Amino acid sequence: MTSPIRIGALISGSGTNLEAIMDACDNGRISGQVVFTGTDKPEATGLQKAAGRGIPTFAVNYSGIIADWRQAPDDQKLPADFDLADIRARQSFFGADADPEKRDRFLCTRAIAEAAMLENMASYPFDLLVLAGFMRNLSPYFIDRVNTDSVLPRIMNIHPALLPAFAGTDGYGDTFRYGCKVGGCTVHFIDYGEDTGPIIGQRCFAIHETDTLADMKKRGLAEEWQLYPECIQLFAENRLQVVNMTHRLAGGKIYQRKVVKIVQE
Repeated sequence: MTSPIRIGALISGSGTNLEAIMDACDNGRISGQVVFTGTDKPEATGLQKAAGRGIPTFAVNYSGIIADWRQAPDDQKLPADFDLADIRARQSFFGADADPEKRDRFLCTRAIAEAAMLENMASYPFDLLVLAGFMRNLSPYFIDRVNTDSVLPRIMNIHPALLPAFAGTDGYGDTFRYGCKVGGCTVHFIDYGEDTGPIIGQRCFAIHETDTLADMKKRGLAEEWQLYPECIQLFAENRLQVVNMTHRLAGGKIYQRKVVKIVQE
């Protein structure tokens, strides 16, 4: 018998994936319950869907934090345990040629916002954190404070494309504009990069010549609402393992990557 897990959720908008997860918890497809829903946008309408089911909600105004930093950076208070040099060395969003001021502003404002997120989340113990349309990249500062188990990550995300293709904020749009005949969605664990974490599951669908982008998104969302609960249930059943794979490429170069192994029942 699988013990129910406690699920925290972060959203940025209407919360359609959140609703699919809550429905799956209610009808037994997921052995668990959503214990809180947070957002980076106080106006996110998905909060109402959670509150309507008695789930605690909170908001951290990322845009306001960024605006305050731009106006008076010296007046902003960074978390006491934030080490800019350490986070700078471990992040994967900015390359060596990135604008240092832009990079550090991003990392510092993220840390302020993420510390507020973590403070709110501390009231609600959870086993898994799901990003359900959360449109902010998480920094190593946040990730390391949630992924306390070195073996199994516990931050899961759904992306509207078949990763590793079309990472970023507009997966369906990028897929559509490229002229692909197949679209899809991907559930993966979060790492320090943008949509680069180990893949848990994927679903795909045909893109027809007569489809509009709206048609494609509608079909994709239907797949998302099936895939995400399936992957969360695998976590609840303790059937996900992240393992290191080593490959020897042409010329003898060694390449390593993390992959998710699904343990059979």
